[in-house]
Amino acid sequence: MYLIFSYIKFFFKSIKLHGVHSPFVYDLINQCFKDKESYPEYKSLENYTKNLTHCKEILLVKEFGSGSRVFRSNKRKVSAIARHAAISNKRQQLLFRLTRFFNFQNTLELGTSLGKATIAFALSKNNHVISVEGCRATASFTQKALKQAGCSNAEVIIEPFESFLNNKIDNLIDCIYIDGNHTYKDTINYFQKLLPVIHNNSLMIFDDIYWSAEMQRAWKEIAAHPKVTVAIDTFQWGIVSFRKEQKKETFTIRL
Repeated sequence: MYLIFSYIKFFFKSIKLHGVHSPFVYDLINQCFKDKESYPEYKSLENYTKNLTHCKEILLVKEFGSGSRVFRSNKRKVSAIARHAAISNKRQQLLFRLTRFFNFQNTLELGTSLGKATIAFALSKNNHVISVEGCRATASFTQKALKQAGCSNAEVIIEPFESFLNNKIDNLIDCIYIDGNHTYKDTINYFQKLLPVIHNNSLMIFDDIYWSAEMQRAWKEIAAHPKVTVAIDTFQWGIVSFRKEQKKETFTIRL
């Protein structure tokens, strides 16, 4: 019910393209979000997803953070995870387009799951992708799946997010995709710990910002942060940019 009421409010608050006056955001929406071109890489995404949805392997999943809304047991068939808990094909294609549009060279993903987002980032061969997954069974499965898909530029690290972020990250990151541990405390903690590795053109993407009232609180706090100049609420994702030349604005956009 929380999600239903939240989406109704989101729907009436959202704006169409002609209501966007920022050139940066206008181009992002028009040239990336609404790009209708059928890229050949979409076939690779489709094949990867198809393999997952036909996989009968059962994983013993260890949950972190707020847990799953879909599964009651920690014994989960890969095909069921792919159908009910992985990102949608539409969002997967959008991640590929974002990578292409911004020409990401270094991407960090917190929450590998079955790798549907990971492969979307990794199809741009100049993009080095590090994906962090706390569940060993899930990470081990996805490592093999990505290798079979030819993603040599994607590295899966088996480690809890907190532990990984306590270590020094040597490079600045172009894109940070956070999908896991959907709590206020953890989300704000990840954001604060990752601020030192962002640069002027970095993008941060937060998944499930309407997961709960506390995730909405986290999103609003992140959007209001002094270093954030553009915050885009797409309901499923919250996207923030740090461009200093950009006037601080917040947008609510239906994809």
